[in-house]
Amino acid sequence: MEDISKKNLHVSDNIQNDLLEALAERASTNEKEKYEPNNKTDNSELLSEMEQIKNMINTLVLNKEDSFENKTEKHLEKQDISRGIIEYLLLKVKNIDDKEKLNKIKELIKEEIILEENYLDKIMVFVGPTGVGKTTTIAKLAGKLALLEKKNVGLITIDTYRIGAVEQLKTYAEIMNIPFNVVFNLKDMESAIKSMENCDVILIDTTGRSSKNTMQLSELRAYVEKSNAKNINLVLSSSVKNTDIKVIADSYRNLGVNRVVITKLDETSTYGSILNILKEVNVPLSFITTGQNVPEDIKFPSKEELLSLIMGENSIC
Repeated sequence: MEDISKKNLHVSDNIQNDLLEALAERASTNEKEKYEPNNKTDNSELLSEMEQIKNMINTLVLNKEDSFENKTEKHLEKQDISRGIIEYLLLKVKNIDDKEKLNKIKELIKEEIILEENYLDKIMVFVGPTGVGKTTTIAKLAGKLALLEKKNVGLITIDTYRIGAVEQLKTYAEIMNIPFNVVFNLKDMESAIKSMENCDVILIDTTGRSSKNTMQLSELRAYVEKSNAKNINLVLSSSVKNTDIKVIADSYRNLGVNRVVITKLDETSTYGSILNILKEVNVPLSFITTGQNVPEDIKFPSKEELLSLIMGENSIC
């Protein structure tokens, strides 16, 4: 028999169970033989076999715990990467030499990171659930474009439901000395955009809507369509639960979402949600936000920077 400890075998629980069952069956047989006439079974032989099987199981368990797959699985779980993605990554590297597996996993993750290089358009709409930071995100982008890049920027909000939302964006607009309009109905949307036709970029803030409220989402869709925007960003917080990402993505996809913005990376210590969001939403990433400062805390990271965050090799703070 080959030396199992030198093979670094990756043994499943099924094999361990088979060994235990074989041991139980052998012990049962020997117990029966003890009471049969002319029994010549030597108990020392059974004890020897039991010790051999025990050592074999211990070796297999140790090899499994020390395997690349087990260590990598635990590390990826620690980064809050979803179970489905972890299983996909490990399956893809199953037949690759251990020395190459980590690099291959990183390559696979980078393939899932699609960045939107041309993130700017004449009209940009930002949609998403409540509490993800849409208004502050728009203020950061407006500040970057108006104050740093000297572009003519206009702000529009249809978020007339949330207390203080209009005043918040109006205050930012006044500080940056850029035009601002509030939209109360579909007719207002058309006139608001027309009033800003000389702007390089028009940023539209929307009311946060629950992914479960189809009526509210249908109403929001009417406003998005009326804007004639070709750039529709789904804004999601990095702290969103894995189980909620798919529900949100499916609900907002009907609005024509074709980009995603990930916010509040300063409020989490692990960044696996970046990969979970990109995989599930399946649209390019426009940018990320990393704090409350306007306009500083808006970032346009590279694939390498995002990979480093996702793998836990770097952090925002």
